[in-house]
Amino acid sequence: MRVIGGRFGGRRLRAPAGSATRPTSDRVREAVFSMLASLGGLDAALVLDLFAGSGSLGIEALSRGAAAAIFVDHDPSAIEILRANLAGLGLGPPVARVRGGDALDALRAAGVAGDAFDLVFLDPPYAGAAELGGVLDVELEQVLADGGLVVCESDRRRPLELDLPVERERRYGDTLIRIYRRGDRSR
Repeated sequence: MRVIGGRFGGRRLRAPAGSATRPTSDRVREAVFSMLASLGGLDAALVLDLFAGSGSLGIEALSRGAAAAIFVDHDPSAIEILRANLAGLGLGPPVARVRGGDALDALRAAGVAGDAFDLVFLDPPYAGAAELGGVLDVELEQVLADGGLVVCESDRRRPLELDLPVERERRYGDTLIRIYRRGDRSR
């Protein structure tokens, strides 16, 4: 696995061993970031990478111009690999921060803190992704900036669905990518 483009393009990333973490393939990541570029790019974006695993999505965003990213995962081995990937690229606070724990708890804490993100990556375990939609809708409402994007990766047979307008949708084998955009709340 490697960083596809931007200032860290070509640099290798490690992935946690075993099947508990399913890193987004290079091909799918390349397609996601091509779609994001067509939707306005990543310049100075504040990014939240939930269910981060190796951190490949958030790292790719930082490589392509995002200002800062928060990475959240509950698996200690994934967090260890994620920290090693960030250190290998010379990324640390305040540009890259890692939080261990439950993704929904992290969303709630971000909402209480008044954080607002321009881009949120959601790549939960496929088995439970379909059930997360409703609770994620409520929590994302508190942290997604006006015009902010949410990139969801899930199994096409049991997709993660949000109550936001879909900007783009693509299928790559059994993987479904949906990019949602939050409208302006003042309208």
